[in-house]
Amino acid sequence: MSLRKTLPVLAAALALAAFPVRAQDNSSDPDVATKLVDTMNKLFGQHAGFRANHAKGVVATGTFVGAPEAASLSRASLFLGAKIPVVVRFSDATGLPAVPDGAGDANPHGLAVKFKLPDGSETDMVTNSLPFFPVRTGEEFLALLTAVGSSPKDAPKPTPLETFVASHPSVPAALGALRTPDSFLHEQYNGVNAFILVNKDGARQAARYVFAPREVVHLEAADAAQKPADFLADDLAARLRQGPGTFTLKAQLAEPGDDILDGSKPWPKERKLVTLGTLTIEALSPDSLEAQKKLLFLPGALTDGIEPSGDPLVDVRDGAYAVSFARRNP
Repeated sequence: MSLRKTLPVLAAALALAAFPVRAQDNSSDPDVATKLVDTMNKLFGQHAGFRANHAKGVVATGTFVGAPEAASLSRASLFLGAKIPVVVRFSDATGLPAVPDGAGDANPHGLAVKFKLPDGSETDMVTNSLPFFPVRTGEEFLALLTAVGSSPKDAPKPTPLETFVASHPSVPAALGALRTPDSFLHEQYNGVNAFILVNKDGARQAARYVFAPREVVHLEAADAAQKPADFLADDLAARLRQGPGTFTLKAQLAEPGDDILDGSKPWPKERKLVTLGTLTIEALSPDSLEAQKKLLFLPGALTDGIEPSGDPLVDVRDGAYAVSFARRNP
């Protein structure tokens, strides 16, 4: 099949980030998480030591400091104002370790953050540049990937992919805003799943995360295609030599009637945004390639003060990420 023809749709659908509990290759009836990784390995090939999706990335370190208003929403220790060490990974979509940063296939780009909490535990946030996820469930995502694999260039019309997209309008809607940034530091990264923030009084608030940069700068597709293959990673290194980069972590707050179980349904733009804190990117990891192999970011790795919303995609993401992690660390 021609990946070049199908990847612009596939890459945006692969917003789950790097699919890293246990690979089940010998199972006669593997679960959805394993099937997702199997399907991505077939589409992109299996590349030893790399993720099944968002294979290409760069690791950096920094800090996070919670904002005063964050504590009113969540009692989580990362929001109480202390300086929290973080490890972050910026990434390109697809399971191709050498995908050019400026290719359309490299969208959506990802930002995963691991917070090193004062008690020695960790919590993660896994975000990407999609405004919302193309489909609702892991089963639908698997059906999308299967449709891609069944739609080679010479497939009869309508192809399985065309049929799937026609019946799932959230797919083209999610893809429509994707563009290549001029820097990893000039992209907005969104949490496609809702979580429940719980404060010290037990008050609960559903929210979706947003990592907002100081400015968003996108390139035209033709200009992005002319960039060097690793321009985003090179740009990040150059910018960090001049000084740290920052993002403001915000919470988009749900209101009654907003669907907190379906990541393919965006909430109204007028929903309130509350600042949770500042993420500061300070330096690249000196052993980024080896470090990212060992890093496992799980959107469901939560801490006290942050609870699941019930969105079924979170469990599927956790399972698939772990399958991918096991395969790159046999």
